[in-house]
Amino acid sequence: MTTPPISELSARARDIFRVVVESYLGTGAPVGSRTIARLAGLNLSPASIRNVMQDLEELGLLAAPHTSAGRMPTESGLRLFVDGMMQAAEPSPEERAAIEARITGGPVEDALTQASAVLSGLSSCAGIVLVPRHEPVLRQFGFVPLSHDQALAVLVGADGSVENRVVDLPPGTPAHLLVEASSYVSARLTGLTLREAEERLRAEIGQGRAMLDSAAADLIARGLATWSEDGEARPVLIVRGQANLIDPDAAADLERVRQLLDELESKQEIARLLDSARAGQGMKIFIGSENKLFSLSGSSVIAAPYRGGDGRVVGVVGVIGPTRLNYARVVPMVDFTAQTLTRLMA
Repeated sequence: MTTPPISELSARARDIFRVVVESYLGTGAPVGSRTIARLAGLNLSPASIRNVMQDLEELGLLAAPHTSAGRMPTESGLRLFVDGMMQAAEPSPEERAAIEARITGGPVEDALTQASAVLSGLSSCAGIVLVPRHEPVLRQFGFVPLSHDQALAVLVGADGSVENRVVDLPPGTPAHLLVEASSYVSARLTGLTLREAEERLRAEIGQGRAMLDSAAADLIARGLATWSEDGEARPVLIVRGQANLIDPDAAADLERVRQLLDELESKQEIARLLDSARAGQGMKIFIGSENKLFSLSGSSVIAAPYRGGDGRVVGVVGVIGPTRLNYARVVPMVDFTAQTLTRLMA
């Protein structure tokens, strides 16, 4: 079912829907018509309110967990609320001070760990930080023959780091091919990150400007890819505050809690999810089954990218918690934490 835009709801339906969502996010309990009449101050009978809630249920925005119970928002309803109705508040002075006090100068790794810890404490969720991938800037890159079917790809970074990887060679690869590939990298790709070097190589080959034969181009591409694949295989994810996820409400559903904790152990999958936020310019909010990773536990993720000194996105900070989050409070808190990390790295 397609969720209707908020503009298609009547003013009465919007008022009732808002009260249901805000009450549910505060208590975790379904909301009945009498509660709505009291909280909303509407001059409507409980029967009239129930009729509106029935309409909202048919639109897929509310659900009744039990026949005689009140209503609670569905994941589609939460998405509509977050995107179209939520009024986010600025972090309080106390929250801002707590975040800034924990994220201070010193080793970047310490600041990132503190960021996940302070978010966990303030939000009562699990705090998460995706650490910047180390993307070396090429100062020198070359191939040293080891045997007739293997060569050593040697990368020297601008920071002075040196790394070696063994790459397989096609049968019959001549020695001059290794020299040709090394010369091309030195002339065209130094001063670039691995990602930038791969993009330039593809572009120049596609435009016929690489001045390389296909064998040399393939050798360079495989050599560069060795480090890129390494970085993808070892995402660095900091998670703090998993115990916050086991609250009195969650304890009634221990299987959901167990599933969520299992998901948190799959750091590589979570890192891939957060990595998708790197491509955006701002906040990402994943609610429940919108992401298959958390479809079983019914959890939400709020994540924001932070930037390095050159203005490029280098990592992601956020929280994982139940779908019953105080989004209006947590969203700006995550955003402020991302801004604080960006200022630290400037």
